[in-house]
Amino acid sequence: GMEQPIYYWDPSIAPSGMTFYTGNLAPSWNSSLFVGALAGEHVARLVLDGDRVVAEEQLLKDVRERIRDVRQGPDGAVYAATDSSNGRILRLIVER
Repeated sequence: GMEQPIYYWDPSIAPSGMTFYTGNLAPSWNSSLFVGALAGEHVARLVLDGDRVVAEEQLLKDVRERIRDVRQGPDGAVYAATDSSNGRILRLIVER
C-alpha cells in the first residue's frame, strides 16, 4: 500500500533540497520546512502544525533562479544554492 502525500504542489514546483529549521537565529521559523523549487524558482517555507502544513510562504521569488538545494547553516541562517551558470549561495534570515 501507499500513503497519500500530506502536501503537494499542482503543478509541481520540482522540489529539490529540503531542510527542517531548528536554529536560534530566526525563532519564528522553528519547526518550518524549507523546500527548494527548481521549476518554481523559489524557496517554499512550509509552516507545520504536527503533521499538517498550515501555511506556505514563497521566498526568493524575485531572484528568478532555480533553487538546487536548501540547508541550515551552523550560524542559524538558511542557505539556498542556485544552479544557474553563475550559481550563487544565498543566505536567508528574518528581518527584525
